[in-house]
Amino acid sequence: MKYAYLYIVPFFLLQSCDYFSIKNEAKDAVARVNTTYLYKEDLKNIVASGTSQQDSILITTNFINNWVKQQLLLNKAQLNLENKTDQFEALVEKYRQDLYIDSYKEAAVTEYLNYNITDEDVDKFHQENGQNFKLNEELLKLKYIKIGKNVTDKNTLIKLFKSSKKEDLIKLQSSDLSLTSHHLNDSIWIKYSDFIGEVPLFKTVDKEELLKKENFLEKEDSLSLYLVAVKKVLYRNEIAPKSYMTPTIKQMILHQRKLLLLRNIEETLIDDARKNKQFEIY
Repeated sequence: MKYAYLYIVPFFLLQSCDYFSIKNEAKDAVARVNTTYLYKEDLKNIVASGTSQQDSILITTNFINNWVKQQLLLNKAQLNLENKTDQFEALVEKYRQDLYIDSYKEAAVTEYLNYNITDEDVDKFHQENGQNFKLNEELLKLKYIKIGKNVTDKNTLIKLFKSSKKEDLIKLQSSDLSLTSHHLNDSIWIKYSDFIGEVPLFKTVDKEELLKKENFLEKEDSLSLYLVAVKKVLYRNEIAPKSYMTPTIKQMILHQRKLLLLRNIEETLIDDARKNKQFEIY
């Protein structure tokens, strides 16, 4: 079965773009489906300021065509699903009520929720819920660099990388142009999978070998040399460190506070309504 597509290009679109500046005048219809009309003023905000005349015409024409198709579909649906009118009206009313309630709750949360989370809050939450923060994969503290085999200062870079002196690390960081890629902050935890994703060549290295603490590994391919120094490892099922979990903990604290705030609002609402005899349960 073939479908006929409706393409309506109103005459006023072909004249100018000043129809987007709607004057305070009687409504001008631009399309009709049965007894439902689309008016010129309904097109007021569909085109962004600065849009070219050609694009404006295209956007507006598409909007009108889509409106016509939507109205035709709606009419057909209402005709064929008339026996479900009450059911749909109930759903619409439920949606309307939920929209009002949810909007009110979000406004209350925005105004009254305490967003300030201190280090003490994070410490307490981590201590009380530590068993819920078991790792499902290994975490590493490490540094690595990737350098081209033919860089002129390769030996110097390797020496700086192996050094534990702070000044050598600073020198290495200043050699950024000679490093194809690198991760030099070995004070933060990263996932094993993230490291392997960054340096796929180490997929070929035995996992147990790579995860040895205080481990140094050197690997190369046809173009590059990779150096990795593992400082510390946490294994699966160990408790995730607070520093790693802090962003998640803050989100969890805010969620708890939000639930408590909404519960208090609801309880206060019910108590006040009961005192003022605003409702009865028979």
